[in-house]
Amino acid sequence: MTIDTTTLLAIIAMAVVTYFTRIAGLFVANRLVLRGRAKAAFDAIPPAVLVAVIAPTALTTGWAEAIAAAITAAAAFRLPLLGTVAVGVVSVVLLRGVF
Repeated sequence: MTIDTTTLLAIIAMAVVTYFTRIAGLFVANRLVLRGRAKAAFDAIPPAVLVAVIAPTALTTGWAEAIAAAITAAAAFRLPLLGTVAVGVVSVVLLRGVF
């Protein structure tokens, strides 16, 4: 196996750029003073990203996963994170056994 120098340099450059953009976000976010609607918008980003990652998988894999996702979403309003994860895992296992 040979390593192409150009490809290796491109991979390293992409890794460095990715790392610096993530670190820059942390430094810039600490200096921002958000109020009102801007704060509400920034607070909505993590759940929106989570839903964007989970929803396609939950809704395209089958009925068991879709129902388990709904059960887990309902549990998330009442339980802490660990409890919500446990409810999600147990519900998908049980529902896969049914379907």
